[in-house]
Amino acid sequence: MANEQAVAPSLSTIYQLAKEAVEKKIDVESNAKVDITPQNLEGRLTPPRCYPPISVELASDREISRNNTVKIGCNTPDYDYPWQMYLSVRVDVQYPVVVATQLLAPNDILDNQHLTIMFVDQYSLKGQYFSDVQSLMGSRVKRRVAKDSPITDKNLCFVCKGDMVSIYANTANIQIKTLGEALRDGNIGEAIRVKNNQSNKQLEAVVIAVGEVEVRM
Repeated sequence: MANEQAVAPSLSTIYQLAKEAVEKKIDVESNAKVDITPQNLEGRLTPPRCYPPISVELASDREISRNNTVKIGCNTPDYDYPWQMYLSVRVDVQYPVVVATQLLAPNDILDNQHLTIMFVDQYSLKGQYFSDVQSLMGSRVKRRVAKDSPITDKNLCFVCKGDMVSIYANTANIQIKTLGEALRDGNIGEAIRVKNNQSNKQLEAVVIAVGEVEVRM
């Protein structure tokens, strides 16, 4: 190769190559906000002249995490051996989640004034969180929630122990509705025990909405 074919890549080119290598392996939900920040090399690195192409790969096969390492290298006329370097790349992933707009106390009934959507770092999220404000309307707070903290399944109940609930039972042709009492707390999709007020029998039912459960026939 002739020396004039080799060109020293700019730092911005190295940054972009590193970001692209990380982007190809990131696996996140479509609603996530992703920030990829390569290590700042300003004043610390003068890349040599490189024959194309510049090689770029992740330094390990592990899944993308908060801190990652990218290996960059090239053949160069400036050295008797291939040049390579390792670049640290930080990845911050945030998800839109429902958070409290104010301090929430036990037994508060949630409505629009209590909730908003904020992007929260994925490593700060514990348990099941929610991304739709309207889905939480009418649910009851079980544990104190600080302002700007995510609402999780541990903080609330759609049906709370002792609540009167509507019990639905669907057969092939009809839907039967009766009233009963919840014998434990439950959130959407969870199975709980309820007592039918007419028969006094206990049943297992699935929470389908605030104050509503369904007996699966």
